[in-house]
Amino acid sequence: MRLKMGQMGRIGRVGRIVLPVLVVVGLWYGVIGLWDMPRFILPSPGQVILTLYDSRVVITENAVVTMGEVLAGIALGAFLGGLSAIGLAMSPLARTLFRPLLVLTQALPVFALAPILTLWFGYGFGSKVAMALLIIYFPVTSAFYDALMRAPADWLALARIMGATPLNVMWHIRIPAALPGFLSGLRLAAVYAPIGAIIGEWVGASKGLGYLMLLANGRAKTDLMFAAVLVLALFTLGLYKAIDALSDEILRRREGR
Repeated sequence: MRLKMGQMGRIGRVGRIVLPVLVVVGLWYGVIGLWDMPRFILPSPGQVILTLYDSRVVITENAVVTMGEVLAGIALGAFLGGLSAIGLAMSPLARTLFRPLLVLTQALPVFALAPILTLWFGYGFGSKVAMALLIIYFPVTSAFYDALMRAPADWLALARIMGATPLNVMWHIRIPAALPGFLSGLRLAAVYAPIGAIIGEWVGASKGLGYLMLLANGRAKTDLMFAAVLVLALFTLGLYKAIDALSDEILRRREGR
């Protein structure tokens, strides 16, 4: 019975992945057949997979560049966002001066900053990392800060009674209690960071999946463009799943399970 239950569970997990893919592929073929789409406008899934295989070398070379930009952006965004959230939580003056400014920056169209970042950091790796960092900085900071400020009130009261310093309270109470909020911000970062890197590559780059998309679009190689989009989507999904699994493992170890 246990084996059967386990097999059913695995089948269910596989079904939750395969079924949406089949639905998307079916709709894709349906649109092509219904409107008689030419290949240069909407290639079939089979054509995209074939192009992905035929162009695997050039796609891999550009994907590695984009992946490096995304991972560097997430690492820097998580580090700076975490430090910023801790600073805001510890200092009322910082909250008064910088929190409204932090919120105000979200009213700016971040995508419009891409040309400026390219001007400042050049067409290479730095401007793409900076773009990814800017996009994920606020979600990470906001999620972690909110979690830090929602630490259990009875724990904080007990710490004050025992004479704990603000630094000890932050390190031993607020940060452990806010860990789920920080990890939630990282999950958002896994989704948003690739967007920043790709937009940075659209503005100016010589390598990367965004650059490859523009190059394929300019040469009317729509199947290659879709192949690059597919690789980006799979990478983003894999990154999200990896961070989600890592987060669950960290929380399980924290709870001693």
